[in-house]
Amino acid sequence: MGQTRRKEIEAQLILGPATARDLSGEIGISIDEVVGHLPHVRRSLRRGLRLRMEPSRCLACDFELRSGKFKRPSRCPRCKSERLTEPTFWIEG
Repeated sequence: MGQTRRKEIEAQLILGPATARDLSGEIGISIDEVVGHLPHVRRSLRRGLRLRMEPSRCLACDFELRSGKFKRPSRCPRCKSERLTEPTFWIEG
């Protein structure tokens, strides 16, 4: 039997930074499924490992959206632009 989806996500994030879109393509599940698994991956990490996140950033006004949510927001709260980067995740430790 293969790894669970969460273990697959963990293995990919240990290899290096990835967006939910990257993980979706690597593992073969939807972006929403990846986003749904990330809080569980964070809670189940072995001692000494941490899930890190680089938040979304607005490409129009350079505002950093530090909401702590795993999903990319639909628009910038400052300038209302929809041109945002996706949050990037990795595991360190």
